[in-house]
Order: sequence, then structure tokens, then C-alpha cells
Amino acid sequence: QVQLVVSGGGLVQAGGSLRLSCAASGRTFNMGWFRQAPGKEREFVAYISWNAGITYYPNSVKGRFTISRDNAKNTVYLEMNSLKPEDTAVYYCAAGPYVSSSDYDLPRMYAYWGQGTQVTVSS
Repeated sequence: QVQLVVSGGGLVQAGGSLRLSCAASGRTFNMGWFRQAPGKEREFVAYISWNAGITYYPNSVKGRFTISRDNAKNTVYLEMNSLKPEDTAVYYCAAGPYVSSSDYDLPRMYAYWGQGTQVTVSS
């Protein structure tokens, strides 16, 4: 069974940085990062294809967040810079065996999910 273990969350001041890691077991899949704040729907944050050839970001994080992967270590990363209070949320990584460039931002398209890690940005 595919398992995703997330680490790197924590408390940071506005303008600071955090790096999240998602260690995966099993096959190499297309991967996504999502976040969910209290009272809000789960929100797409970043996508990376299985071979790292394609990445996508929403406008809310574009230019500040960077997704990358090291397939030799079977790990996906999310580098978060210039953090804002509105970035505060529980962050999740997910694996999507059949996710494509047409549906990468839809949570229901991802088959496997890691545990959530809290990211809190203070002002």
C-alpha cells in the first residue's frame, strides 16, 4: 500500500520560509500539495509530474512556493518563501496515479494522501 509521510510544518513569522517534505513508498506517481484552512475548502497548492517535467501553481502561491522531487529518495518537497498569514493551513501531500494536466487541481483525482501538517504564519 502507498504511504506518504509529511514533515516540516511549524510556526514561522510573516516573510519567513519553511520546507515541507513528503516521503513516499511504492511507485513513482504524479504528486500534489493541498492545504485546508478552518472553514474553507481544500485548496490546490502545487503539482509536479512523475518525472518532474511539469509543474503547476495557483496564482496565490506562484513565485513564492516551489515544488520539487528527488525520485532516488522517493521524496517530494515544497519550498515556501515569503510566507503570509493567509498561508496558514493544514498542508497535505497526495499521490495521483491517473492525475493529468487537465485535472491536477482537483482533490478527488488523488488516490493517496499523507497526514496533514500544520503551517502557521504569524503577523
